[in-house]
Amino acid sequence: MNDRVPVPPARAARVRDTTINLTHGSGGRAMRDLIEDVFVSTFDNPALAALEDQAVFPLVSLAAHGDRLAFTTDSYVVDPLFFPGGDIGTLAAAGTVNDLAVCGATPLFLSCGVVLEEGLPVDTLRRVAASMQRVARAAGVAIVTGDTKVVERGSADKLFINTAGIGVVRAGLSISARHARAGDVVLVNGYLGDHGAAILVARQQLALEADLQSDCRPLNGLVAAMLDACPDIHCLRDATRGGVATVLNEFAQASGVAIRIREVDVPLREAVKGACEILGLDPLYLANEGILVAIVPPEDAARVLAAMRAHPDGRQAAAIGEVEPGPAGLVVLHTGFGGQRVVDMLVGEQLPRIC
Repeated sequence: MNDRVPVPPARAARVRDTTINLTHGSGGRAMRDLIEDVFVSTFDNPALAALEDQAVFPLVSLAAHGDRLAFTTDSYVVDPLFFPGGDIGTLAAAGTVNDLAVCGATPLFLSCGVVLEEGLPVDTLRRVAASMQRVARAAGVAIVTGDTKVVERGSADKLFINTAGIGVVRAGLSISARHARAGDVVLVNGYLGDHGAAILVARQQLALEADLQSDCRPLNGLVAAMLDACPDIHCLRDATRGGVATVLNEFAQASGVAIRIREVDVPLREAVKGACEILGLDPLYLANEGILVAIVPPEDAARVLAAMRAHPDGRQAAAIGEVEPGPAGLVVLHTGFGGQRVVDMLVGEQLPRIC
């Protein structure tokens, strides 16, 4: 994925300023021109084009997708705004889609709230909006409502984004961190730590020859394929801040089970291993933006793994461990040297401002 997003042609050249100023958040003509030029023309759907204070949809159209509503929200403050494989807009759209997908929901609608610092280049905002739309289109969702605020220079760091998402959960699904059972198999869909390592490189903390790219991507298509193979997936979560280690601890604690994973089966790029060795980081705690962890019944594990590997977002999928009866809340790693160590919940922050 190219980190430079082409700017789509605006429907009307309304904004002539090259940088954001306080009038763009005043609620007047300048603000409306910015919204229509950058957001309405880019996101391009009837619900947003109406420019009401909300987007309204018939309940019957939602019920066609399932029997429960899923609603989530998240805020994005990554530094730098643009990094190999994506940018803050890619994160915002994909992250919210994924939070819906991992509960078994079909993502349908997103909101986009932005906090802009005075002096931000308008073209930067255009690039970010284009990234959000590209991800939304790939995920089959629409960005239908939003909000814009402008703060004085020095009161924020360029651009913050908040997104909320609405989806509908398939009938009959019951996915929860509380549902892991002894004998279940732990699956991941690909290489761990790519996003965290890409941010390190983008901050020029490392000089690596490898072309590391963030794994930022919407995972709702992959999740749908997994659920088609096995509607009885017990636990499912995307491994963002805190990485796979934190997700496994959340599962173990919520379900009152132990989880054992095998280091030799954990998919890692050599470049990520090298980065972690240089900086003394554990790749199990590195943030991901396109990696999920699934806990599935043992009799269904091979079928789910095959479905994952058949999907573009799961070609490097692997079974990395199993669930055991106890000790409750414990996660243990069997190392490549034949030893074992406890993998605790992340304490502190390995890398701040990462998503």
